[in-house]
Order: sequence, then structure tokens, then C-alpha cells
Amino acid sequence: MTIKECYEACGANYEEVLGRLRSERLVTKFAGKFLADPSFNLLETSLAEKNFDEAFRAAHTLKGVCQNLALTKLYVSSEKMAEVLRPGREAERDGVDLDALFKQVAEDYTQTTEALGKLDA
Repeated sequence: MTIKECYEACGANYEEVLGRLRSERLVTKFAGKFLADPSFNLLETSLAEKNFDEAFRAAHTLKGVCQNLALTKLYVSSEKMAEVLRPGREAERDGVDLDALFKQVAEDYTQTTEALGKLDA
């Protein structure tokens, strides 16, 4: 799978990231490094432990990496998660279904990493 096909498969914006990084080689390099980023696993673990400060940091980092790489679909869901977990918004968190938000992030993450895993070496 080419990098452009990979981006299409996971709901990402290839033209945006190409405009930012200026070369297909760099897009491929940094998109491939995304697979080693620990933010998603840290988010999952932190939520399970109800460590919302650490979960916020993980969601915020994941959001930032996705924004930089124009991984749009995952960016949107991780941004929603980060905003719900943002310190100082605990009262707003009441009534929010964190499990449903995380489920969406997990689905988007899986779609993204599966596509990146098929990237031509």
C-alpha cells in the first residue's frame, strides 16, 4: 500500500501532511514512527486506572501527533477525549460516557494502525 492509499484508508488527509512535510519520503518516515508512539496504550491504561491526569496527557499527546501527521479521523476522536479529560473540567465530565469516547478513539486508532501496518516498506 502506498502512503497516499494508507492515508485514504484511515480517514487521514494526505495532501495536508504532504504540504507540511514537503516530501513523500518524510511523510512515510513519520507515519511509520506513529506505530511506536506509546500514547494510545498510556491512554488505555490510565483510563483503566482512573488516572485522569495521566489519561489527559496521553490523549493530548495522541491528538497532537495526529494533528501534525494529518491523521484526521483519529485526531477528531482523540481531541474530544482530551477535552473531556482536561484538568479543571471534572464537573463537566459527570454524565459523559468515557467508555463510549474511548471506544471511538480505539476504533479510529485500530483503523489507522492497520492501514499504517500495510504501508509498503
